[in-house]
Amino acid sequence: MSVRHLSTRAAFACVAALAAALGVFHPADAATPIAVPSAVAPRLTVEVRGEGRDVILIPGLASSALVWDATVKQLEGRYRLHIVQVAGFAGAPVGANAEGPVLQPTVEALDGYIKSAHLKSPSVIGHSMGGLAGLMLARQHPEDLGKLMVVDSLPFYPVVFAPTATVETVRPQAAAMRDMAAKSTPEAWAAGETRTMTRLVKSPEGLKAATAAAIASDPSVTGRALYDDLTTDLRGDIAFIKTPTVMLYPWDEATGAPQAAYDALYTSAYAPMTSARVKRIDGSLHFIMLDQPAAFAAEVEAFLR
Repeated sequence: MSVRHLSTRAAFACVAALAAALGVFHPADAATPIAVPSAVAPRLTVEVRGEGRDVILIPGLASSALVWDATVKQLEGRYRLHIVQVAGFAGAPVGANAEGPVLQPTVEALDGYIKSAHLKSPSVIGHSMGGLAGLMLARQHPEDLGKLMVVDSLPFYPVVFAPTATVETVRPQAAAMRDMAAKSTPEAWAAGETRTMTRLVKSPEGLKAATAAAIASDPSVTGRALYDDLTTDLRGDIAFIKTPTVMLYPWDEATGAPQAAYDALYTSAYAPMTSARVKRIDGSLHFIMLDQPAAFAAEVEAFLR
């Protein structure tokens, strides 16, 4: 498997509706964002829609908040939705993500947002790196959330490619990918993201949107976030997470991998986390909400009940 495939699959990437100017909500569609503390705003922005119990939606690496469009339409009449956009992804200003780590500061920004907005036990749904951020939030700030849905993420992603991987063995390659992303020309970045997104999304419309969001993401922010993703190992932590958790993972014949191998990978990864229920969604690549929207919507309903 190529280094480039590792970078995107581990980056878990992109998505959303191309129509919103690559990650910027149309004014007619956007609700007034809730006030966030100044320490949070440079790391992420939050749009709040609907009324009811609180649900936080976190997109993945190089993804737009618009990846949750269908989920927002499904829920906003019954729930108050907090739709996160990470700085530097999908055309959003880079803000405080202009340098340094991205993942851990994003987790701290989420914690700051939840506390400043006085949210009480919100449900959190995170895709890809957003799912990893959700796991980190549940481990580091368990008081922040009531329950968690993780959409295709692992406690330590490099085990997909090497079961014996450690942070130290992965670090040199992760650093090389980080540096290569930062040095990419716009043409090379666009070409690379266009190629790799075909491995992550089946839906033609979803693929178009995912590719647009990835191309619009800042290469340096994306590369550093990818480095953080690949070098974050929660395998020793998840047994201590007591937050009720649903973990959805995909499988599709197009991957070329046996279904049993996918089952073993995800179930063994989450086995130490007794609070987690792991479920496979067939006929999908990485972006389950785009490739199998009806199945995903049903899982969201069940999760929130």
